[in-house]
Amino acid sequence: MTTLEVLSEHRCFGGVQGFYRHDSQECGSAMRFAVFCPPAAALGPVPVLYYLAGLTCTEETFMVKAGAQRVAAELGLMLVAPDTSPRSPRLPGDDAEWDFGLGAGFYVDATRAPWSAHYRMYSYVTRELPEVVAAHFPARRDAPGIFGHSMGGHGALVCALRNPGQYRSLSAIAPISAPAQCPWGVKAFTGYLGDERAAWSEYDTTALLSRGSFPGRILVDQGLADRFLDSQLGLEALESAALAAGQDLVVRRHEGYDHGYYFIATFVEDHLRHHAAALGAA
Repeated sequence: MTTLEVLSEHRCFGGVQGFYRHDSQECGSAMRFAVFCPPAAALGPVPVLYYLAGLTCTEETFMVKAGAQRVAAELGLMLVAPDTSPRSPRLPGDDAEWDFGLGAGFYVDATRAPWSAHYRMYSYVTRELPEVVAAHFPARRDAPGIFGHSMGGHGALVCALRNPGQYRSLSAIAPISAPAQCPWGVKAFTGYLGDERAAWSEYDTTALLSRGSFPGRILVDQGLADRFLDSQLGLEALESAALAAGQDLVVRRHEGYDHGYYFIATFVEDHLRHHAAALGAA
């Protein structure tokens, strides 16, 4: 069993908000993640909802800013949030730009050196982290859901579409939906995967939807005052791909809301209830 280091634990809405570190085999480094255990977890295993954060975020960002624990405690949902990239060992230029390297792992398994040695966030999220969570927390292995914001919304969509049957619920908040067609995605994919665009399609939601759909409903919320909406997020491409695939997709557009955590905090309860309904939570 993987040894888990407790960084801190805090009583929260009758449950426990904790922050942890372990040695990751996938990433070849120490990785941090956060877990909120609801009060129901003291009585037995509960459904797990994974949250993938966006660029520059850490495992703390969602747990501190989104205000999700109150509703998760009510619904009996365990919340798990990994860091957004490995933090060690340091690689040359990993902090030179805010949208590549540290805090910007893009939830891919890098194939280009030197990133390929450690930046394996796709396999970490889909394979290793669930095993660590199941080994150390009262998590129901049969009932995971996944959602995320921006880069993390991209990650959630890709993880669910590439692993049919692994996740029972899926949603995203302002996701990067067509990364192979936007500056953030092109930069990340070129740096991590190389110039061969065929490899990029494995991490592009619109391309993945052309091969198959998610078996449940996908909920997406998007703020219309989001400064990245037109240049980076590809919402219309997502809707077109979903329509062609016959994917059950609900997109909600919100006047006046931007890309940040005030937007997330406003609508996170809707996402938790969307997942709880599919996961059979309390």
